[in-house]
Amino acid sequence: MSALPSDLEIARAARIRPIEEIAAAAGINRDALEQYGRYKGKIDPTRLDAPPPAGKVVLVSAMSPTPAGEGKSTTTVGLADSLARAGHKVMIALREPSLGPVLGMKGGATGGGYSQVLPMDEINLHFTGDFHAITSANNALMALVDNHIYQGNALNIDPRRMTFKRVLDMNDRALREIVIGLGGPSQGVPRQDGFDITVASEIMAVFCLATDITDLRERLGRITFGYTYDRTPVTVADLGVQGALTLLLKEAIKPNLVQTIAGTPALVHGGPFANIAHGCNSLIATQTARRLADIVVTEAGFGADLGAEKFMDIKARIGGLAPSAVVVVATVRALKMQGGVAKARLTQPDLAALEAGVVNLQRHIHNVEKFGVTPVVAINRFSSDSAEELDWLLAWCAAEGVPAAVADVWGRGGGGDGGDELAALVAGAVAGPNSFRHLYSLGLSVEDKIRTIVQEIYGADGVDFSVPALKRLADIERNGWSSLPVCMAKTQYSFTDDASRLGAPKGFTIHVRDLLPKTGAGFIVALTGAVMTMPGLPAVPAALRMDVDADGNPVGLT
Repeated sequence: MSALPSDLEIARAARIRPIEEIAAAAGINRDALEQYGRYKGKIDPTRLDAPPPAGKVVLVSAMSPTPAGEGKSTTTVGLADSLARAGHKVMIALREPSLGPVLGMKGGATGGGYSQVLPMDEINLHFTGDFHAITSANNALMALVDNHIYQGNALNIDPRRMTFKRVLDMNDRALREIVIGLGGPSQGVPRQDGFDITVASEIMAVFCLATDITDLRERLGRITFGYTYDRTPVTVADLGVQGALTLLLKEAIKPNLVQTIAGTPALVHGGPFANIAHGCNSLIATQTARRLADIVVTEAGFGADLGAEKFMDIKARIGGLAPSAVVVVATVRALKMQGGVAKARLTQPDLAALEAGVVNLQRHIHNVEKFGVTPVVAINRFSSDSAEELDWLLAWCAAEGVPAAVADVWGRGGGGDGGDELAALVAGAVAGPNSFRHLYSLGLSVEDKIRTIVQEIYGADGVDFSVPALKRLADIERNGWSSLPVCMAKTQYSFTDDASRLGAPKGFTIHVRDLLPKTGAGFIVALTGAVMTMPGLPAVPAALRMDVDADGNPVGLT
């Protein structure tokens, strides 16, 4: 039996069409397309001839992630290709990969097998430079802040009360806590600082929630980067540099157009993490796709307890859009791992472990239902799955009253029939009634919003606020920020704030250690447990298997 080709080998063998052909087929007029080489382009929404947004949104989410793999992006791409194969006018809206995970543990994020977006190597690496622009804007702000302090500090900024950090699009634990300004009076004012990863930056969140370039400028101006000595918030507008930051982002804010192996158009734009940020691609890209297609297939990061909840309560609220269907991706392998099976034994059939682990999927399904949307379960098939396991899981979904289909889009995607059954279920859900609602009202206090999320979505008994978090709650109330939605920063591996507790735990408390008002993005980040805003690299980074051959072609990128 010959070895299966790698994702990179499949991508390199695919026939990729010139981007102007993809644009023309999608209804993008030539004036709105800006080409970045032969196979990538940016769309200027202000030059589109297309009507206002009207396309229906399909949100793809998943069970809690495991090292076994769930395949959310692969399913997103395969589902969109299958909907297009069935005759629907479809467009995909995805996030851009971050270099930190690409070179670290995760590898690439462009789908897999025959359900990929292309050119996968370029998308996974520097793409069109959007993340570099966001990194530059973030770090320009902090250079301007520190220069302001050095030049006399007319705004009376307290260097001890900075709430904004420099960023880097890389996992680098050595930069989490640093001291800057050392070396004498001419080197600046010494203070403690640190780096976050670019995808955790508030500028990334602002970038992804802005409705247009004017809104982008206004949101950048509202960013609070620190406080004065008398504890008054200081904003980018107070510093007067929102115009310069917008200038640095004026090209990046245009959505990126690429294609799947099957030729389905895809907008890949923005990329906040879902465990430390809001986990959704840019609102501009989603709304642009809704102008061009009848169905837009998008995804939100990690499990439905994180990305999907934030899509519903943050992105959908700000954008005035509602998902017409939600797909929850699950795999037999991951469910068995949730049931206690070690990764090395996942290829062995084990109905008892599957039954023990399905409680994780069950909680995610019930959570989606709380938003008034009927979920569809996509069982992403692996070659090691037994027929008995797949049949058991389909029967379990039927008993739960949830539509479900096995999707073999890794091996039979690219326009093949591997996702046809799933596409039919999703198309039916899109055409059906929709009673979408948010989980909580913005009129609730920040404390009650957090309590609602941890009890209703995570299944916790309650929430414990640290002393610093309680002080921050008082600051939020005093500064008039209580009406903002909440963005939970929590481990993606568990409903709890302890990554080791799998399945669907009960009898636990969520521990909020701090609250970070993101006044430009328009939400309050609640830091829980030990979640980090600057990840570290694993013991064996994915970078160790990467290279280029003598012709400059990538090697080892997955």
